[in-house]
Amino acid sequence: MAIEVAESTFPDLVMGGNVLLDVWGPQCAPCIALMPAVEALEKRYDGRITLLKLNAPVNRKLCRSLRIAGLPAYVTFRDGVEVERVTGADATLEQIVAAIERLIAGAPAKGPPVPEHLR
Repeated sequence: MAIEVAESTFPDLVMGGNVLLDVWGPQCAPCIALMPAVEALEKRYDGRITLLKLNAPVNRKLCRSLRIAGLPAYVTFRDGVEVERVTGADATLEQIVAAIERLIAGAPAKGPPVPEHLR
């Protein structure tokens, strides 16, 4: 089951293994449209990923720290280090699945680790 995160819980949750962070907003139509399919991915990848959900309007400071510029945003992490992002209104389920597959296959991290002040 997807876990709602906030700035206080994010660091501990993102550090443990393979994570898909779903950054969404209640006014974001593409976010809402993809939500059921994205939530189903956690079952599809049973035990191989953890799905975290971040409500962007409620967690603006955390979104700034993670450099989230638009919604929807789907970010994969391995042990607290960003591996890949799929962002924008044109994001598709196929792109998200491909990012998860690369994460599980051991794709190298592309992004920075979780910012120090969030650890």
